[in-house]
Amino acid sequence: MTTPLQTSRVPVAIVGAGPAGLMLSHLLARVGIESINIDIRSRKEIEETHRAGILEQGSVDMLLDGVSDRVLRDGHRHDGIELGFGGEGHRINFRELVGASAYLYPQTDVFIDLADARERDGGDVRFSVTDVSVDDLLGSPVMRFTDADGVAHEVRADYLVGADGSRSICRQAVPEAERTQYFHEYPFAWFGILAEAPPSSPELIYSRSDDGFALISQRTETIQRMYFQCDPKANVDDYSDDRIWDELSKRVEPNGFTLKTGPVVQKTVLPFRSFVQTPMRYGNMLLAGDAAHTVPPTGAKGLNLALADVKVLAEELEIAIKGKDLSALDRYTERALDRVWKAQHFSYWMTSMLHTHENATVFDNRRQLGELAMVTGSEHGRRYLAEAYTGWPIARKDA
Repeated sequence: MTTPLQTSRVPVAIVGAGPAGLMLSHLLARVGIESINIDIRSRKEIEETHRAGILEQGSVDMLLDGVSDRVLRDGHRHDGIELGFGGEGHRINFRELVGASAYLYPQTDVFIDLADARERDGGDVRFSVTDVSVDDLLGSPVMRFTDADGVAHEVRADYLVGADGSRSICRQAVPEAERTQYFHEYPFAWFGILAEAPPSSPELIYSRSDDGFALISQRTETIQRMYFQCDPKANVDDYSDDRIWDELSKRVEPNGFTLKTGPVVQKTVLPFRSFVQTPMRYGNMLLAGDAAHTVPPTGAKGLNLALADVKVLAEELEIAIKGKDLSALDRYTERALDRVWKAQHFSYWMTSMLHTHENATVFDNRRQLGELAMVTGSEHGRRYLAEAYTGWPIARKDA
């Protein structure tokens, strides 16, 4: 017997139930706007996809506003970072420079907090869906999918939001003539590991050496996350534990840091690029997070940009839906991109300043060291790094 098609209508349909999509539905629910989230991944799959998480204070504040206060209990506040180069370390003190901090709180925990909050508040979130498609984006958008029980659904909405990541089907639904895409490819990747070891440092270490870049981060008291610069074509199977620790050590120990080592329990190669699609609106569909833009991870901006997007988007959707002011949808792109391009610059700058290049000349290397010395030796340079790393205020609606 064929199961009949289930039809429904909702003000906002959201493709994607990661942190960006769930935060948007949470913010909309707080102002009385109904929504539905769908995701092709299972909740378990998203929870078990380990990704780093450095949260700006603004992102922490969004979690504390009705989602969960667990970030204050299980997260780690970082009041600065260490920059290593030229044989020594240089601490950038965020609190002294700009009165702000960042929080080490993995993206998986952000997701868990949001998923729990949507379940607690009765949100309509569907994981493990299939056959997803979107249609009629210039009119009353339609979102079609088959749920985990095999029931086909057709949801018509006033507005549809694509928060479905870097492989976004929503982004692909925008006709080529109606979009502009900006790319920058980087000639290197990160070799990332999780290791069973105690923390090597109370704060993150960004270390530049003639052998390449390394980032020493933390996860828990017993599990640490670390990265080193590698070729994008690197094969994880070619790297034994001994080789991994050798690569990390020769990048950080010459700058005065000592690594605490242990068994490597996970390893992966992470190519990265810069990407922006504009506008972030097509008809009555809007894009948010990685569906609209990606940044290299050096500046820790990806998750924070996604959360900033949906904060702005929730404000403008409220105006469009409750105030019947459709110009709010155009303001979304303008407001969101103001922050996106600042973050693109900061991420590109951090990446270019800290990574070495295969064909770099002696001049290139000396110039790079000179730039690092200028940043760390100048209050203006340190202040810019601290302000950009901890996050800019979100532009006001009336700006």
